[in-house]
Amino acid sequence: MPAHATINATDEFDAVWKALSDPTRRAVLDLLRAGPLTTSEIVEGFPRLSRFGVMKHLDVLREAGLVQTREAGRQRVNSLNAMPIRQIYERWVGPFQELWTSKLLGLKEAIEGTGPSAPLVHSRQPKLAKKLKMKKE
Repeated sequence: MPAHATINATDEFDAVWKALSDPTRRAVLDLLRAGPLTTSEIVEGFPRLSRFGVMKHLDVLREAGLVQTREAGRQRVNSLNAMPIRQIYERWVGPFQELWTSKLLGLKEAIEGTGPSAPLVHSRQPKLAKKLKMKKE
C-alpha cells in the first residue's frame, strides 16, 4: 500500500480483522483448531447463544475466508482455514518482529558492552554505563 494511502482505504484483510475482533468468533476458531466440526457441534459449544447467533458468527468467518464449509449429507461440516491468519502474520507481525529483534539485540549488546554501539552508549551516557557496570560486578 502506498505511503500516501488514506485512512479510509479498504484493505484486503479488513474482513479478517473484523472477524477476529469478536471473542465469540475467536472461540469458534479455537474449537475448529482441533479439527472439522458440524454446525450442530459448534452450536453445542456455545450454550448461551442461539443456533441462529452461532450461524451468524460462522457466516462472518466464512466471508473472511477463515472457515470453509462442505455439505455432508444433511449436515454442514466446518473447518478452519488458517491461511488468512498466516497472511496477516506475514504482512503485519513478521516485519515488526525483525525490527524489534534487532533493536532488542542492539540494546542487549549496548548494555553488556559487547556490540558495535557500546562505545556510543557509554560515551553519551556515562552515568548509565557506570550503573550498569556496578550491577554486573
